[in-house]
Amino acid sequence: MAATGSEKQGAKAFYVTTPIYYVNDAPHLGHAYTTVAGDVLTRWHRQRGEKVWYLTGTDEHGQKIMRTAEANGVTPQEWCDKLVEEAWKPLWEHLNIANDDFIRTTQKRHTDRVQEFVQDLYDKGEIYKGGYEGPYCVGCEEYKLPGDLIEAEDGTKLCAVHKKPVEILKEENYFFKLSEYGPKLIEFYEANPGFIQPESARNEVLNFVKQGLEDLSISRSTFDWGVPVPWDDKHVIYVWIDALLNYATAVGYNENPEKFDETFPANVHLIGKDILRFHAIIWPAMLMAQGLPVPGRVAANGWLMVGGEKMSKSNLTGIKPQDLTSHFGVDAYRWYFLRAIAFGQDGSFSWEDFTARYTSELANDYGNLASRVAAMVGKYFGGELPASTADGDAEKAVHEGLAKAVAAADAKIGEELDFQGGILAIFDFVKQVNGYITEQEPWKVAKTAFDDSADAAGSEEGRARLATILYTAAESLRAVAVLLNPIMPETSQALWDSLGAEASLGALAAQPVQSSGTWGQLPAGATVTKGAVLFPRLEDPKKD
Repeated sequence: MAATGSEKQGAKAFYVTTPIYYVNDAPHLGHAYTTVAGDVLTRWHRQRGEKVWYLTGTDEHGQKIMRTAEANGVTPQEWCDKLVEEAWKPLWEHLNIANDDFIRTTQKRHTDRVQEFVQDLYDKGEIYKGGYEGPYCVGCEEYKLPGDLIEAEDGTKLCAVHKKPVEILKEENYFFKLSEYGPKLIEFYEANPGFIQPESARNEVLNFVKQGLEDLSISRSTFDWGVPVPWDDKHVIYVWIDALLNYATAVGYNENPEKFDETFPANVHLIGKDILRFHAIIWPAMLMAQGLPVPGRVAANGWLMVGGEKMSKSNLTGIKPQDLTSHFGVDAYRWYFLRAIAFGQDGSFSWEDFTARYTSELANDYGNLASRVAAMVGKYFGGELPASTADGDAEKAVHEGLAKAVAAADAKIGEELDFQGGILAIFDFVKQVNGYITEQEPWKVAKTAFDDSADAAGSEEGRARLATILYTAAESLRAVAVLLNPIMPETSQALWDSLGAEASLGALAAQPVQSSGTWGQLPAGATVTKGAVLFPRLEDPKKD
């Protein structure tokens, strides 16, 4: 979209990140859920006219990647290259993810800066050499505390996340003095209550830190697939220290000061709740130690559940997003998970629920409304949008409903990360417009408007009333197209084109969401055409 005044050089970008995802396997619905949420959030802010930077990428070091590559008979780098180019990047393109950058932790732009960051901490006395022995989960790439483990029936200690046995590791490591940052973190949390979301996540972190932090092992010496510790090449940097730094290295840390100052820190880190402590404890402590600003918000989404289990490859509940997009379409996919699940809470997926919501809300409420309005403008006015002649109470109620929907959606999606609440506000307005048409019965008004046996005055009054009804409906759809564009860009563009808005108002992406409720923007005379059905009726999905 064209740059606006708020996108001028030097303005601080609204910076959003996803986790960088492990490339031990292809992406599933859980990965896509977070990435789509970030895409909707950044598209919304772009459509506010703001300068935006959206980062995603892949985490390619660590023992888990090394073992996966070995099991597949290739080098770790070959494995990462294959997965990134054949699975991860193509999926984000398929899902219409408009990320500004894709960082890979094996890239030199990242690894060099990681070494510089860690060397700085070492030179400041924030890192020292020691030893450690304890239970380690390779899946999490994390030493576990006793409270993080569960016990199998045979007494084996398991990782609570992966339900797999932990390994007892003993090795010489370098440690970051994390324990010294407990009081500083607590002070920061209390001064910035919105830093961790949702509230349950904030409480978890605050309680954990109040119990006292231990120093953090920041190197490994039993394998070599990682960034070498710059002062001791017998060690590689702990994968989580390496990974967290992507949020800085991707935007110019120690390389491009101008870009770094205009982008860092992130306004929002979107993460899964299983990696909350890394982002809400370790990451801000690292930044404090280096004298860098702390992110604005760490927002932990819940897990996607299938059959009561967290969706993942390891427990065989992973579902490919393409399994759903091939049936429901990409836009419906982007819409469904944010509509069906409150962000920050766990949510269950089922074909039946997706099908029911698609049919009721997308096909019946929204798609049918768009088709009906275009068809009536075509039938009664030759495809030329008529002017509204006299807005009555019914029309004023629609105007007020739109203004309310815009305010709610902008606050909920743009500020609160309440995607579900924002989408519901928009679709409540769609239902209101459907109700308006049902009550006004334009098909009955048309009989009077175009009845040759009626007197001229009656026909003219009927045509004026019909024009007002159809203009009200079309102008409502104009606003809906703007509001849903960050969520469903393809179908929103199709509706925008159907309303003739591209020719009369310009590009859809250039329409500010926050002013989409200003009434009367779609001009009379716009050419309205009935295009393809936005959300076609579905046949039963194939589940084999």
